[in-house]
Amino acid sequence: MAAPTLITLSGVQLAYGHHPLLDHADFTIQPGERIGLIGRNGAGKSSLLKVLDGRTAPDDGEIMRSSGLRIATVEQEPELDGHSTVLEALCGNYAETEDWQRPARAGALIEQLGLAPDLPIEGLSGGMRKRVALARALADEPDLLLLDEPTNHLDFDGIAWLEGLLQSARCSVVIITHDRRFLDAVATRVVELDRGTLYSFPGNFSQWQQRKAETLEAEKQQNAKFDKFLAQEEVWIRKGVEARRTRNEGRVRRLEQLRRERTARRERQGNVSLAIAEGQRSGKLVAELQNVSHQYGERVIVRDFSTVIMRKDRIGFIGPNGSGKTTLLKIILGKLQPTSGTVRLGTNLTVGYFDQMRSQLDENATLADTINPGSEWVEIGDQRKHVMSYLEDFLFPPARAQSPVHSLSGGERARLVLARMFARPTNVLVLDEPTNDLDIETLELLEELLQDYPGTVLLVSHDREFLNNVVTQTIASEGNGNWGEYVGGYDEWLAQRPAAQAAESDKPRKKEPTAQARPKPAKAGRITSWELRELDELPDRIAVLERDQAELTARLSDGSLYRDAPEEVDDINKQLHEIDEQLEALFARWEALEEKRSDGA
Repeated sequence: MAAPTLITLSGVQLAYGHHPLLDHADFTIQPGERIGLIGRNGAGKSSLLKVLDGRTAPDDGEIMRSSGLRIATVEQEPELDGHSTVLEALCGNYAETEDWQRPARAGALIEQLGLAPDLPIEGLSGGMRKRVALARALADEPDLLLLDEPTNHLDFDGIAWLEGLLQSARCSVVIITHDRRFLDAVATRVVELDRGTLYSFPGNFSQWQQRKAETLEAEKQQNAKFDKFLAQEEVWIRKGVEARRTRNEGRVRRLEQLRRERTARRERQGNVSLAIAEGQRSGKLVAELQNVSHQYGERVIVRDFSTVIMRKDRIGFIGPNGSGKTTLLKIILGKLQPTSGTVRLGTNLTVGYFDQMRSQLDENATLADTINPGSEWVEIGDQRKHVMSYLEDFLFPPARAQSPVHSLSGGERARLVLARMFARPTNVLVLDEPTNDLDIETLELLEELLQDYPGTVLLVSHDREFLNNVVTQTIASEGNGNWGEYVGGYDEWLAQRPAAQAAESDKPRKKEPTAQARPKPAKAGRITSWELRELDELPDRIAVLERDQAELTARLSDGSLYRDAPEEVDDINKQLHEIDEQLEALFARWEALEEKRSDGA
């Protein structure tokens, strides 16, 4: 017998002002699911979590929860009593709830954290506090765990710990996160909140990307057909005489309905438009460090480190929380004098700084004054933009230009810091955890912008995919104040670091096949007439499969399917898998026949 659905949302509506966050939304959560909840900043993801755990009541619609459902929520900035110990934080008031097994569960989780039970919360780093909050939620033994940006403030070890924890968790999980690598590792289903509607895609983030592209194309084609039909009907109604005949009243009513549908269609919100005001070119040398060391008391942060940073370098700084990444950055930029060694800075450096704590924002200033105090205009290269138009590029409507900074969400603050930094001419960009709170679309746009930036980029990040896509060199903490330099991003560092090399040397080497043992490629020969006929038919066969694929994907995107006919989901997934295999085979055959035709020509 199938386990009961944990939560079902039917036709749920939630709006703040005139902006609907949930618009007749349908959603179900099954036992054992790990759902990645994605969507643009401000789309309503955190509000949906509040609806799920009962903190917010919807304006309309129905919510059904299974009997006795236990839900635990970990927010972006979890609150912990600084005066309590780690054990006290995890145990809570277990005597009042008569949960006598809780101390044993808490002890096991503390052991996984690698912390002392009597360690005070007050002295823990932000990343370790986050891990304690996550462990406390798991100690509740919930049926459903809701996580809002759980990887924020976690280092690579913390993220790996959380991945393992969720993969082995018995409860269902709903996770809001921008970390694409994390979603690939843990998600069994991706749900996107877009314009008030929830779209469901089975699989992880990479699979979602492919299916989302197919769904958007299908939506585009459907909208184009609808608009064409509406235009034809509008032409007909303007003919006048024929439209007024009694027998055509049905057609007139249908046209009125079409107009209502067109008005109700919520168009996709525009994209963030990123552009950087490029400063005067810096000298070829940005910074040179020779035998630099730095320590606080007895603790060595940097030990005998030398490096040269040149113009156009894109360098990622990685290491555990508290390893000294920000300290090393300050030394490189000349903001901090090292204990020993020399630092030589290049000429004509104009630095733009993105602070992960957003501390450069004045909470009481307006958005417009934050961008460019005392002026209504922003200079971006050879383009002059009004500050209102510039804010719109970062998805801030003109009506919000005079809003105070303290009214912004976390994602909006991140966008505002980027907008402010990009409005000033720079030739060195320093980004300290820029990916926190940014939605995935903005992240991908920022990646493209940094790849094309003509200056130098210094990046601190725990987002593995972002590092891979942006940096060309990595400076990594190796413990005890030692820092190593590596070519490439996160994955290259992972392969080259000393621990990886040692592990690789311990593995037995596979014997390479000899030249005689290697299979020889088959000889192609001339293409036959029946193969030419097959080649001509292949595009049509592929088109039919791609059409079927788009239709099936569109059905899976309908959240009501998981509620009304969950047994169909597995069947559709099997069909999609079969279509994927058939398409792969057809494309391979197409390539082989094309090659054979060109060889025989």
